[in-house]
Amino acid sequence: MMRLLMFAALLVTVHCKELFKGHQVLQIIPKNDAQLAFLKDLEDVLEFELDFWKGVTAVSCPVHVRAPFQFLQLLKRILKRKDISYVPMIDDLQAVLDEEQKEIELFARSLKPKNTDSFNYSRYHKLSEIYSFQDMLVAENPNLVSKIVIGQSYEARPLSVLKFSTGGTNRRAIWIDTGIHAREWITQASGIWFAKKIVKDYGSDPALTDILNNMDIFLETVTNPDGYDYTQNSNRMWRKTRKPNPGSSCVGVDPNRNWDSGFGEPGASSNPCSETYRGPSAHSESEVKAIVDFVVAHKNIKAFVTIHSYSQMLLYPFGYTSAPSKDEAELHSLAQKAITDLASLYGTRYTYGSIIDTIYQASGNTVDWTYEQGIKYSYTFELRDTGFHGFLLPAKQIVPTAEETWLALMAIMSHTFKNPY
Repeated sequence: MMRLLMFAALLVTVHCKELFKGHQVLQIIPKNDAQLAFLKDLEDVLEFELDFWKGVTAVSCPVHVRAPFQFLQLLKRILKRKDISYVPMIDDLQAVLDEEQKEIELFARSLKPKNTDSFNYSRYHKLSEIYSFQDMLVAENPNLVSKIVIGQSYEARPLSVLKFSTGGTNRRAIWIDTGIHAREWITQASGIWFAKKIVKDYGSDPALTDILNNMDIFLETVTNPDGYDYTQNSNRMWRKTRKPNPGSSCVGVDPNRNWDSGFGEPGASSNPCSETYRGPSAHSESEVKAIVDFVVAHKNIKAFVTIHSYSQMLLYPFGYTSAPSKDEAELHSLAQKAITDLASLYGTRYTYGSIIDTIYQASGNTVDWTYEQGIKYSYTFELRDTGFHGFLLPAKQIVPTAEETWLALMAIMSHTFKNPY
């Protein structure tokens, strides 16, 4: 009977998981302003259920779109009629997801790690495993690491932040978060690696040791736990939070359009069914409000780094306006130093600049708000890759991605430490 119940539960799980058989990811390159305008309009045609992995920016800049099987041929006919060229990047999304799932299941059958030294940093982990890792890291390093809960998600999951500190009160601090967009798994995985790297290098790396002897580091590895859990169990392509929207069948808000900085201006959607839905009001999402309250209460945060994927970019404010920030020259110079250090390891090339000039207009985003709160060194990373794998970066790239990103993070943290304000 027990085996029968387990089999039934497995069937329910399988049938509840959204499938993407026949979905393709296309790379589309607009050749002129008319094609660019058409693609911008297409972003707002929600009836086609298109998922813009890489949005419309400028002529000759690639656009990446996931097209559902039922609309794929129609989209191709429309593009052909408009003389807009495209090439498939992923021929069958479900086939890629199946391979990813096989690897996850294979890892799940292995022995659970007894400590953070035996934790597998080269695999994607379930939410419960990340929570377990955090607890192990704290238990192993009680004089350096503590866990604080800054709030609850909509589904009542803890919003946990690891605090790395050598003591003292009211010290200057650095904030890093990963996983604000649920499907960007490389970011949560990198956050785990960063946490272990900090405890390993403290005392042996002079630069990091100097930073931690004088400053605190806060690291939130799963900023959107409801969404992340949903990607693991129901819909791998989920981006937003999981709070229902009154009056709509569509769930969730884009937590990177929910901040009170240019909120509601162009660069975010007012449609609850859009992937960039801004929400009913600024800071309406508990996942965002928890960080807002924490930042407001901690006036000593001097650098704020939020980590996304993909596109290989390092971005600074602003996203909602083309007006330059008053610190743009310094932010630009530091970004150049950070991506140069990043490229020194594996040769990975990043672009950099203000959000609006480098990627697209994005109102209500995280670092615009933190910068306007007085946190000068506010940056957004877009990690690997540039689109070949997109959000489905193979697990074998986790550690190399984290290693190279760490070099850029150290550049930003060292600069913050050496340039108090």
